[in-house]
Amino acid sequence: MAGRQATARRPQATARRPKVEAASDLVAREITIEPGGCTGWHYHRVPLIAVVKSGTLTRILHDGTVEVHHVGAGFVEPAGIRHVHLGRNLGKQPVVLHVTAALAEGDPFALPAEAPPGAMPCACPTRTR
Repeated sequence: MAGRQATARRPQATARRPKVEAASDLVAREITIEPGGCTGWHYHRVPLIAVVKSGTLTRILHDGTVEVHHVGAGFVEPAGIRHVHLGRNLGKQPVVLHVTAALAEGDPFALPAEAPPGAMPCACPTRTR
């Protein structure tokens, strides 16, 4: 079979360069919520992966959904202000979470937020450490 092979060429770069994203590192953190404590309403800029190492975590999500996570359970917290949530320790022992995220240097793990419409503001006596 005779013939030519067509080669597709990339378009030439324009004078404008695409925005460069900040470099990120995989960061892990251990978070403890004492009995009766909570995280306060917050959200994350990047998705987080969490595993419950001890205790039982109760999460109240932006839409009013309540999720309960026991020892060994893992979950993902989606990124963005549309995913505001609150973590509570309603048990008698500390909740310990192992949380991992890909964050740029200096970026916070969580950003405080107002309670979503129809949700109760956080009135927890203690916050996470």
